[in-house]
Amino acid sequence: MGVFSQEGYQLRLEWGPEGVEALRGCDVLVVVDVLSFTTSVDLVVSSGGQVRPSRWGPASGRTLRPASLVGATGVVDLPSPNGSNLCELAARTGAHVLAACLRNAEAVARRAQELGETIGLVPGGERWGLDISTSGGPREFGPLRPCVEDYLGAGAVLAALDGKASPEARLAVTAFRGTDVATAVRECGSGRELIDNGHAADVGLAVELGVSDTAPVLVGGVLR
Repeated sequence: MGVFSQEGYQLRLEWGPEGVEALRGCDVLVVVDVLSFTTSVDLVVSSGGQVRPSRWGPASGRTLRPASLVGATGVVDLPSPNGSNLCELAARTGAHVLAACLRNAEAVARRAQELGETIGLVPGGERWGLDISTSGGPREFGPLRPCVEDYLGAGAVLAALDGKASPEARLAVTAFRGTDVATAVRECGSGRELIDNGHAADVGLAVELGVSDTAPVLVGGVLR
């Protein structure tokens, strides 16, 4: 990937599956999918459960809604068109893989710096063509749609990290520090889509900043 791997910087950021490949040399990769995979992961792991990222498809049979997972225990198979896929791809690089959201950004930052020196943030973004109002969802999605909530989530983690940051990472921190985060997430396209479809409670859980001390790490294909 050459210059796009952001070599020479301890703290890096790049989007989506291609971002995982660009940052594959990092010691730690942090996946951010605020609406809603990594928020759901935080809620499950905080309750003593574990999450097995799984493939998304019409027959997946499991909701991704954070509000439905409050208090969940045991091993939860959680499908996601973005976050689950990124966790799987990140694991293949050999890096330590963590799942971050607004709720646990500082906790994840602390754990990431314990695990390695170079840390790559991978905001998942959304996908054009994915309609949450459809049952199950399609198996194929359109191109990446960078989104407000994941950029701010990545910025929240980066703001709590020490180290030389790439311009890509620094801009995410600037966005996070200069924004009313909860309002921005509620009023951006992703937040409005969920709220308009009756999922305001899920957005409410997702915008709770710094309320969790959980730092989920992917071990043996399970976030715990």
